Amino acid sequence: MGSLLVSLVNLSADVIQWLLLIYILLSFFVPPYNSFRQSLDGLISPLLNPIRRRIPPTGMFDISPLVLLLLIILIESILVGLLT
Repeated sequence: MGSLLVSLVNLSADVIQWLLLIYILLSFFVPPYNSFRQSLDGLISPLLNPIRRRIPPTGMFDISPLVLLLLIILIESILVGLLT
């Protein structure tokens, strides 16, 4: 059972990390009104908004995706450590 939970935690973290990477790349190349980008924004923005409220963009750079990525990695390692 523990192995199944560890696999589920790893899979969930991987999916969120990939979605976040795609979100970042699309923000550079695809217009904001694109339907795929809006759908992805609907999935990722609820995770980024609490971080953005605490860490506002610095100049032209928004570091909230980087902070989210680090949080996902940290939470994943804590959960896997607790489950094993």
